[in-house]
Amino acid sequence: MIAPLLLLLYFGVVELTQAAMTEQRAAHTASTIGDLVSQNQSITSAQVGDVFSVGATLMYPYPTTTLKMRVSSLTADASGNVTVAWSQANGMMALTKGAPVTVPANLVAANGSAVMGESQYTYTSVFGQIMPTPVVFKEVYYLQPRLSTTVTCADC
Repeated sequence: MIAPLLLLLYFGVVELTQAAMTEQRAAHTASTIGDLVSQNQSITSAQVGDVFSVGATLMYPYPTTTLKMRVSSLTADASGNVTVAWSQANGMMALTKGAPVTVPANLVAANGSAVMGESQYTYTSVFGQIMPTPVVFKEVYYLQPRLSTTVTCADC
């Protein structure tokens, strides 16, 4: 009678551990794509595509079919209103240029900018006993440009 309970416990721990590891990789992906973009003064759409390839590689060994990524450059005007300067996405919609964006307070200084890296990953458990439905992990990271006041993208 104890063997079925122990098996359920074992597979439950495996499922929860796999989910936690997947969530960490999704967070690392969002952080990395934002960081890679923030290290540039300017970037092209093709280079952003390469950044997304790196993001997908970070999810290994998990399947990337449900991975969605977006990187955006945000700018604030003199009043501190934050808008999208440019945005590129893989698997999700890019943000509209000039659209207002809600960010945490004091994140972007007046006349400043930030790079926002986002990832979304839908995790489906292999066993499906403890976690029978898919879980969506959403991560957002904000980074300051390193080499200039803003990261530009001529063809984004």
